[in-house]
Amino acid sequence: IAGTNAGLGGDLSHGETGDGAGLRGADKICSEVAQMGVPGAGSKTWRAFLSATTGGTGGGPVHAKDRIGSGPWYDANGRQVASNLTQLLMDRPADADLAIRNDLPNEHGIPNHADGSNNHAVLTGTGADGMLYTVTTPTTDNTCNDWTSKAATGHPWCGHSWPRTGSGTNWMSSSAVGGCAPCTGTGTGCVGSTGGYGAFYCFAIN
Repeated sequence: IAGTNAGLGGDLSHGETGDGAGLRGADKICSEVAQMGVPGAGSKTWRAFLSATTGGTGGGPVHAKDRIGSGPWYDANGRQVASNLTQLLMDRPADADLAIRNDLPNEHGIPNHADGSNNHAVLTGTGADGMLYTVTTPTTDNTCNDWTSKAATGHPWCGHSWPRTGSGTNWMSSSAVGGCAPCTGTGTGCVGSTGGYGAFYCFAIN
């Protein structure tokens, strides 16, 4: 999907244009990646766990927690991620299967940190309450221009798919990375600058 080994960076529009392009594109990516992970899964309705500054009711912000339904949610291997929003919106999903609670899996059901890579940072633009992260000091542009920018500027706010000592344990809200440009592993001004590859979470709502 990315079309490059460096990934997508913070531009998730995936061919979409206009208002809300970043979120709509990310949802499309979720569906396509789900299909690659588990044939047939792409037919479900998928939503990216991303917040944005505009696009909500009356043009207001979009909050990730409002995009993903009410649960329950399971990984590709049928293990519970969370039974409902209350359980999900914790530092780590409170009633997740213990095999994945502290190492959330990818579209194949493989825990993200299983190979030992430093790949903890996951794009969310979201605070610990599941709503748009709005703190602007010392970081700005916490959503890569609502997920349409791959510029080296900006500091997208991220959760950690596995707890990262010293920088945060919350799966949806832990730290910023150094930019919106594409990169994996490490780099400057890019989504992988502290350890990541521009990943984001996807939830099926049916």
